[in-house]
Order: sequence, then structure tokens, then C-alpha cells
Amino acid sequence: MNIAKMMKQAQDMQSNMQTLQAELAARTVDVTVAGKVSVTANGAGDVLSLRIDPSVVSADDVEMLEDLVLTAVRQAIGKGRDMAAEEMKKLTAGMGLPPGFGF
Repeated sequence: MNIAKMMKQAQDMQSNMQTLQAELAARTVDVTVAGKVSVTANGAGDVLSLRIDPSVVSADDVEMLEDLVLTAVRQAIGKGRDMAAEEMKKLTAGMGLPPGFGF
């Protein structure tokens, strides 16, 4: 493969990655924990919204609410990362890059 072709492929991939990153930032994932705490995140790893069912808000059990919120946030971010990783894998397929080679 000649150097000019490799440079063109690298430029195309960079452009495609920028487009994909913008698309991932616009795509959302939703997670609900115990039917009481819901989190929406995007493919960029940002938490966009948090909803808490009033029935779990109790001064007597703040720890449970904290656990539910933390679990929901972690799962939403993880789901967004998984979505992003899957899309990156599609983008880099056929480029001859080793598995796990991330950008």
C-alpha cells in the first residue's frame, strides 16, 4: 500500500470518527433501576436526565436512594460506553487494526 493511500484512509477515518462522535452524543440510552430511578445518558458518557419516583424518597432511608441513583447512573454510562464501543468497532472494521485498538 502506498503512503498517499494510507494518508487518505487516515484522513477519512478521522472524519468518520468525528461524525460518529457527534452522532453518539446525540444518541441516548435509558436505564431504570428497581422501577424507581431512571437515568438517560448519551453515547459520549454524559448523564442527561435523572428521574426519581417520589415513593423512594425517605429521610429514613437515604442510603437506599443513594444506592439506586448510583447504580442507575453507572449502568446508564456503561450502556452508553458499550454503544460507543460497538459503533467504533464497526467504524474500524476492515482497517487492519488489532481488536481493542481504541480511539
